[in-house]
Amino acid sequence: MLEMKQLTLPVTGMTCANCVAAVERNVKKLDGVNSAVVNLSSERATIAYDPALLGIPEIIARIEHAGYGIASGEAELVIKRLADDSDARRLEKALFNLEGVLGVQVNFATEKARVSYIPTVISQAEIHRAVSASGFEALELGGDVEDVEARARQAEIDQQRRLLMTGLWFTIPLFIFSMGRDFGLFGMWAHASWAPWLMFILATPVQFYVGGQYYIGAYKSLRNGSANMDVLIAMGSSAAYFYSIYVLLSPLTGHVYFETSAVIITLIRLGKFLEARAKGRTSEAIKKLMGLQAKTARVIRGGDELEIPAGDVVVGDVVVVHPGEKVPVDGVIVDGRSAVDESMLTGESLPVDKQVGDPIMGATLNKFGMLKFEATKVGRETALAQVIRLVEEAQGSKAPIQKMVDRVSAIFVPAVLGVAVLTFLGWYFLVPADPLQSQFTRALINMVAVLVIACPCAMGLATPTAVMVGTGRGAEAGILFRNSESLELAGKVTMVVLDKTGTITRGQPAVTDIVVSTGSALNENGLLRLAASVEKGSEHPLGEAIWAEATTRELSLSEPAGFKAEAGFGVEAEVEGRQVIVGNQRMMTMRGYDLDEFESEVKRLQAEAKTVILVAVDQTVSGMIAVADTLKSGSVKAISDLQQMGLEVAMITGDNQKTAEAIGKVVGIKAILADVLPEGKSARIKQLQQRQDGTASALHVVAMVGDGINDAPALAQADVGLAVGTGTDVAIAAAPVTLMSGDLHGVVQAISLSRKTLRTIKQNLFWAFFYNVVLIPASALGYLNPMLAAGAMAFSSVFVVTNSLRLRNVEF
Repeated sequence: MLEMKQLTLPVTGMTCANCVAAVERNVKKLDGVNSAVVNLSSERATIAYDPALLGIPEIIARIEHAGYGIASGEAELVIKRLADDSDARRLEKALFNLEGVLGVQVNFATEKARVSYIPTVISQAEIHRAVSASGFEALELGGDVEDVEARARQAEIDQQRRLLMTGLWFTIPLFIFSMGRDFGLFGMWAHASWAPWLMFILATPVQFYVGGQYYIGAYKSLRNGSANMDVLIAMGSSAAYFYSIYVLLSPLTGHVYFETSAVIITLIRLGKFLEARAKGRTSEAIKKLMGLQAKTARVIRGGDELEIPAGDVVVGDVVVVHPGEKVPVDGVIVDGRSAVDESMLTGESLPVDKQVGDPIMGATLNKFGMLKFEATKVGRETALAQVIRLVEEAQGSKAPIQKMVDRVSAIFVPAVLGVAVLTFLGWYFLVPADPLQSQFTRALINMVAVLVIACPCAMGLATPTAVMVGTGRGAEAGILFRNSESLELAGKVTMVVLDKTGTITRGQPAVTDIVVSTGSALNENGLLRLAASVEKGSEHPLGEAIWAEATTRELSLSEPAGFKAEAGFGVEAEVEGRQVIVGNQRMMTMRGYDLDEFESEVKRLQAEAKTVILVAVDQTVSGMIAVADTLKSGSVKAISDLQQMGLEVAMITGDNQKTAEAIGKVVGIKAILADVLPEGKSARIKQLQQRQDGTASALHVVAMVGDGINDAPALAQADVGLAVGTGTDVAIAAAPVTLMSGDLHGVVQAISLSRKTLRTIKQNLFWAFFYNVVLIPASALGYLNPMLAAGAMAFSSVFVVTNSLRLRNVEF
């Protein structure tokens, strides 16, 4: 069986949480679908499926059968090198076989290709490359792929505006005439026999043109075996409209409610228009990230410098970037020196110095000197593309708190329909008659008010809109949440455990002291040379420090033989016929070596927060090398900020207790977890998460902060893992939260943003539930006119979206 593939589709036509449930339910019925998560705010469906059992066309067909659409783009390319019609058919077949392409037309006579595609699956640049791979040349490319979903959303806004304006043109004069007539402002002529017919003429276009979408949506919803917001609106407005027609055609006299049905539909359309505009702003962070991409690139091919579209750069190209220009793709510098502004990706405000051999990221800005670099990652493999993908995945995922909302939404509309029926029956049979209004009319009006006041939209938008804005704001600050769950959990953290090396410190230790045994024939350089020979090529930061010091002193190193490494202890090898062991005190004690001579010196160095490395030659400890790591500039401030937020901060390290406590004292951390081997970190995290009696009752919600690779088990064990990176290995970070910069202040920002997002979600949910819990009974009891109910319903979802948008202004 093949591995599951993940597919993201832009879905159109969803209006409320019930629509989301309908799409999910229909897609999950397909054989081969493992999971389906639909997000109302981003209007995307994320589907995991087995490609051996199912294809994209079948998934799209199922969604369309459920009554919803898929936003697609269209690219028009001018094709050269087509020799005959068979070439056109061959290219057509090659393009149609691309995943994400819905349709292809290649015309040999006009030398044009028209390609319909899904923008979340394939990009225009990939289509362009497929044309080249088939032996042809695409000289002209259509509009930017990234604009496809924006165009679909803008089309929705334009349609809502058009329908709203039409509704206003008919509803305002109808409402003024009806109210003036009821209050006796227009005289007896307004009560003429033709007056109700005028109201009928004004209300009918509103009912069936402006409100036509609600009838269509209601039909599709009922066909899928569920009921959504469209059902409530269609029933409520239709009850008022068709009752009025009955009164109009009946010989009986009575009040018509054409203005009620028209105002209901127009007010709700106003709310939908404002909601659509506000929802468009929730994805602005993604648009900003996409806007960072360079449009063109200068490459050296055949000895000439050419300017080509950035999408045409291939791995191995040598790219030239002049001062003030954007870097088009990721690569490694082969010539030049400069300072590069990486703030748009990492949040770091200061430019970073770059020279030959340094990595460089696409979308960053070259400030001063000219650079040449070899392209290593292009297209969807660049750091920026991966950041965009991660943010989109996080925005498309469901937060745990949303699951409760989904359960409520599943029964919400049927429950409202039940309350509406009970309202009608209660007012018709149980409430005493009113001489000014018939029993039936009064019962009908109150039932209509219940139908139109209910708002599943606010509940459906409460969580995803806040998640979209929160994750987007985080991305702008260089904080990447992999899913909604990590965004929610980070706000509940009570304890933060910081790995020392590379997190609190720079991870670039340097040799500070060399102490040689009084009985040894070696001097400082001799001891250092033997130790550095063993550590030659070491990837451990302490080993690198020893090797770097020997290189600085220009010592001649020998090739080690029989190299062995013991994780958490040290290394050993044979150098020039002598057995050399370089390791910590535990390693020497395990070997039974005498350390009495160095005891006082070890204590002194450890008190200075230095790590002591002992060197044994031929089974005798000949000396020691002290190494110290420098603190990152913002570590002390960041730790203080975490503590001021009410969080308990601990440091975990493989250093001995005294060295660790010395570092802890400098940075202000009292809880020290020392002498912890790499494989023991996850166990210590688990101990912090549970009570001392071993029960599973949580004591702390623990966040672990590490480098994302060496600390992978501990990051996975923690409730929230935060990987401190440099922004170049986004895809391989093991933690659910990645901090693009190496600054520890990113932890403060991530937790603060999560708390504010969680608070916003709770505010939204409170409003959504409070609104329905209070106003539905108020409508049932007759306290709310249907027109006021429609207005309240229209603005409830607007309030939720607008409240979420406040997260865009979060300052760090």
